[in-house]
Amino acid sequence: MFSSLQNIFKIPELKRRIFFTFGLLAIYRVGAHIPTPGIDGTALAEFFRQAQGTLLGFFDMFAGGALLRMTIFALGIMPYISASIIIQLLTVVIPHLERLSKEGEAGRRKIIRYTRYGTVGLAAFQSFGISVGLEQMTSPGGAAIVPFPGWGFRMMTVISLTAGTAFIMWLGEQITERGIGNGISLIIFAGIVARMPTATGRTVTLVRTGEISTFLTLFVLILMVAVVAFIIYMERGQRKIPVQYAKRVVGRKMYGGQSTHLPMKVNTAGVIPPIFASSILMFPATVAGFIKNPIMEAIANTFAPGRALYTVLYVGLIIFFCYFYTAIQFNPVDVADNLKKYGGYIPGIRPGRKTAEYLDRVLSRITFGGAIYLSLVCVLPEILYRIFNVPFYFGGTGLLIVIGVALDTVTQIETHLLTRHYEGFLKKGKIRGRR
Repeated sequence: MFSSLQNIFKIPELKRRIFFTFGLLAIYRVGAHIPTPGIDGTALAEFFRQAQGTLLGFFDMFAGGALLRMTIFALGIMPYISASIIIQLLTVVIPHLERLSKEGEAGRRKIIRYTRYGTVGLAAFQSFGISVGLEQMTSPGGAAIVPFPGWGFRMMTVISLTAGTAFIMWLGEQITERGIGNGISLIIFAGIVARMPTATGRTVTLVRTGEISTFLTLFVLILMVAVVAFIIYMERGQRKIPVQYAKRVVGRKMYGGQSTHLPMKVNTAGVIPPIFASSILMFPATVAGFIKNPIMEAIANTFAPGRALYTVLYVGLIIFFCYFYTAIQFNPVDVADNLKKYGGYIPGIRPGRKTAEYLDRVLSRITFGGAIYLSLVCVLPEILYRIFNVPFYFGGTGLLIVIGVALDTVTQIETHLLTRHYEGFLKKGKIRGRR
């Protein structure tokens, strides 16, 4: 591994891309500490101490702590993610967007442009709602979070937060184009990883004071390594469908005849199902935090994390969204038609409708396995807290994002090394799909 790390710095272009990526991520972390004008930071901190376990705390994870500090990057990259998901869903419904998705690079650029417009619109709408909500909030001590409310504060907040989101979107696109890895994913990765030193320091303090036994700490560390290995294994898991192409004679040359495979990922939906499920279930607790009503508080307590009903609904929603989003991402009918068009077929399966039915059957089975895997990882923090009283958050959506982004980035670095005749970054590792 150390020799591979040395090889990275022997390639000027790769070294420049990595330093460029680190530089823009550093700029992002600096912006996450610049406060929005017109807000009393002390009163805000007192109010948001109860935000853990609500939708605000969940969104704050993606913003890297910027939301609860109400900085200019408070919205983070969530408006961009929301706009991307909305455009993806509309692609299935609107014929114009469906045609653009099949037009190659030109269509992709237009879809990206629509996503940018949607991001700015969502950011402006959300920032206006946040500004109005902040004006109504007071700290537990009775201090107003916004000392001077009014349209001046609202417009300043809308401009600051929308500009911050647009700037983060630009940073992500620059990293993708001129850096290494997917820029948007790396920005989310940086926000989540930024919390690790604090959690590690808190755990070390508890071990030193004797509140956590050394044996329990070692057990949790071993469990963490095992969970990470399990997630890596599942994220790289594929079902390879064999595909055979018939031989074709064009003029005096013969084409085709080769055998290949169609890879179908176990976790096709990625981290979208846990994000959707968490957002829906945390909404009642978030509303109850703003509306002091006995009925709303009872509903929030019923759907609070850790309750049996919350866990059952959480797992059920994850499974539902796994099938829903996989159906959007992978269309067996289109794949079967493309195979038939280019002379490909699955051995033992008739081309056309039978192939589509076979692919749909295989996809349904592996999606169930992927849904169970996502559910186990997402309820892991609750298990660790309830059974072992672990004082830090480990598992869930954040861990899935961190490992997924890390794997993709390492794969891209390895590709740069291999194309320049250096040994891969994971020379002795077995990464499926590696050439």
